[in-house]
Amino acid sequence: MGQLDQLIKAFSDYAWGLPLLILLIGGGLYLLILSRFLPFRFIGHAVQVLRGKYDDPNDPGQISHFKALTTALSSTIGMGNIAGVAVAISIGGPGAMFWMWVSAIVGMSTKFFTSTLAIMYRGKDSAGELQGGPMYFIMEGLGKSWKPLAIMFSFFGMIGALPVVNVNQLTQAINDILLIPGGVEVGVKTNALIALMLVSLTAVIIFGGLKRISNAASKLVPSMVLLYFVLVLVILVINYETVPKYFFMIFTDAFAANNFKGDPFLGGVLGALILHGIKRGAFSNEAGIGTAPMAHGAAKTDEPVREGLVAMLGPAIDTLVVCTLTALTILVTGVWETTSNNGVSLTASAFNNALPGIGQYLLMICVFIFSISSLFSYSYYGTKCMSFIIGADKKHYYNYIYILSIILAVMTPFSMMLNLIDGAFALMAIPTMTATIILAPRVTKEIKNYINRLFNDS
Repeated sequence: MGQLDQLIKAFSDYAWGLPLLILLIGGGLYLLILSRFLPFRFIGHAVQVLRGKYDDPNDPGQISHFKALTTALSSTIGMGNIAGVAVAISIGGPGAMFWMWVSAIVGMSTKFFTSTLAIMYRGKDSAGELQGGPMYFIMEGLGKSWKPLAIMFSFFGMIGALPVVNVNQLTQAINDILLIPGGVEVGVKTNALIALMLVSLTAVIIFGGLKRISNAASKLVPSMVLLYFVLVLVILVINYETVPKYFFMIFTDAFAANNFKGDPFLGGVLGALILHGIKRGAFSNEAGIGTAPMAHGAAKTDEPVREGLVAMLGPAIDTLVVCTLTALTILVTGVWETTSNNGVSLTASAFNNALPGIGQYLLMICVFIFSISSLFSYSYYGTKCMSFIIGADKKHYYNYIYILSIILAVMTPFSMMLNLIDGAFALMAIPTMTATIILAPRVTKEIKNYINRLFNDS
C-alpha cells in the first residue's frame, strides 16, 4: 500500500507541473482578456438567467439553467470546500487561500468559455441523445482528427469522477465525530457498514439517471449552502475580533509564504505555495477541468452564451464565498496551528472549538449532505465519459465501477485518494483547456451576436 501511495503521489506531482499551471492560469487570463472581462460585466444578467427569466420549455436540452448550475455545484460544493480548504491551509498556511481566489477569478472566465462551448457544440451519443461536454465540443468544434484528445478527456474523466475523496472524508467524519466519541471501536467492520450505507443510498439515485440526480441536487444544494453559511457566520461573529487579522494575513502570507510546509517548486517556497493554492482551487471549483460543462451541456437552452454566464457563477459561489468562509473559520479558531489534523478533521476541530458540544455535529450534517450530493453528480459525469468511449448502451456499467470505488475509498488512506483525483483532474484539464483556447475566437463572435440579439429584443 505504501509503494502504491508513493506511485500515485509521483503521478500527481508530475501531472501538476509548470506546463499545466501555465495552461490553467495563463489560458484563463487569455480568455478573460479576449472576452473583455465579460464574466464580470454581465453578472446581473447571469443572475436573471439563473432565476428563469429567459427559460423556454421548448428549447433543446434536458434540464433548466438552475438545475444545471445546482447539479454542477453539487459536485464542486463539497469536500473541496471542507476538506480541500483544510488541506490547503494545513500545508500552505493562510496565503494558500489567496491563490485559491486567483484560481476562482480566472476560473470564472474559463468556466464561461467551456460551458458556452458545451452548448455551441453539442453532439449526439450512440443512442442519438443530445449531449454536451469537452469530448463533444472537441469533436464537433475541432473535427474528427482531434478524437484522441476527446478520448483522453473521457478516459481520465472516468477516473476523476470516482467519488473516492468524498467517501474517504465522509468516513473519516463519521468515525471522528460520531463513532470514536461514542466509544465505538472503528475498524474494518465499521468502515464496511458505512460503505454499505453509502452504496445503498447512492444506487437508488444514480440508477435513476440525470433527471433524478438534478432533482435531488436542486433540493439539496441551496439548503446545504444556507445551513453551512449560517453556521460559519455564527463562528465568525463569536471570533469577530480576530477576523480582520487573519483576513489580512491571507494577503500578506500569499507572498511571504511563511507558513508553507511542503516541498519547494521552481526553486522556492513561494512557487510551491502558488501551485498548492491553484491545485486546491481547481479541486474546489473545477474550472478548466471539464466536469461542469457536462452538466451545463444538458441545459434547456438554444443560447450558448446564456448557459456560459450561469456557469461562471459557480467558481464565485464555490471558492470566493464558501471556501473563504471555511478558511476564516479554520484560521480564527486557531486550530490550524494547534492541531496536526488534516482534511475534514481539521474543519471539525474548528467547529468544535467555536461551538463546543454541538459544532462538530452540525458540521457532520453539512458534510453528509455535501458528500451525498457530490456522489450523485459525479456518477453522471463518469457515465457520460464511458458512453463516449464505448457507447450509450453500455454506460450503465460505469455505475458498477463507481459503487465498487465507494467500498475501496472507505478502506484507503486520504492522501492516496486525493493524489489520484488531483492527477486525473490535471490530465482532464489538458484536452479541455487546449480545445477551449483554440475555439475561443468563435465564442467571442457568439458573444457579439448574443449581445446584439439581447439589445434588439429589448
